[in-house]
Amino acid sequence: MTNDKPEPSPARPAGSRKTLLAAAAITVVAVAGVAAMAFGGLLKGRPAGDQACEAAVATAKRIAPLIKGEVAALTPASAPLRLPDLAFEDGTGAPKKLSDFRGRTVLLNLWATWCVPCRKEMPALDGLQAKLGSDAFQVVAVNIDTRDPEKPKAFLTEAKLTQLASFSDQKAKVFQDLKAVGRALGMPTSVLVDGHGCEIATIAGPAEWDSADAVKLIQAITAKAAAGL
Repeated sequence: MTNDKPEPSPARPAGSRKTLLAAAAITVVAVAGVAAMAFGGLLKGRPAGDQACEAAVATAKRIAPLIKGEVAALTPASAPLRLPDLAFEDGTGAPKKLSDFRGRTVLLNLWATWCVPCRKEMPALDGLQAKLGSDAFQVVAVNIDTRDPEKPKAFLTEAKLTQLASFSDQKAKVFQDLKAVGRALGMPTSVLVDGHGCEIATIAGPAEWDSADAVKLIQAITAKAAAGL
């Protein structure tokens, strides 16, 4: 008679089982170790230059009590963020970059003539530049109109805004670059930037930048920056 039942597999020696279990355990530990290192790297890893931006986070924490009143909508930086080196043009058409202002605190503002809140905010920005503009601080208001390049200049002239330098980006790439790092959600957008190009605080929407609240805030930032703190 033929035995149709499959023959049982030969039993493995106990030693082989122990070896396989040990090998499996080593593999699991090794994989877990690699995963832990990778995860730890993600937590610790930061874009190049972010260590320099930790000082900006410390500044944000220090000025947090001053973010009130007319500047209450500002959001202080909670993590190191170096802004992109935004490219635009000055009033003569010469190329400029955000890095050209390194060494001073900058209030970077994006505006457009078609943006009603922007137009209303511009006199306050002009007033802030008049009060605090110096080698330590500057308002850099970049217009992003994409059609008539003379329209923003005409607006500044007609509104008698004489303290603000004329900056523009007709491709509006500065907006997209800020949006890519989560710092441009609408218009106007303003970012307080330290002397290393790092975010101190951001606001989506207008503010009364020439108010006592804003002046006190900026003075607190620039005074410590001048002292090297």
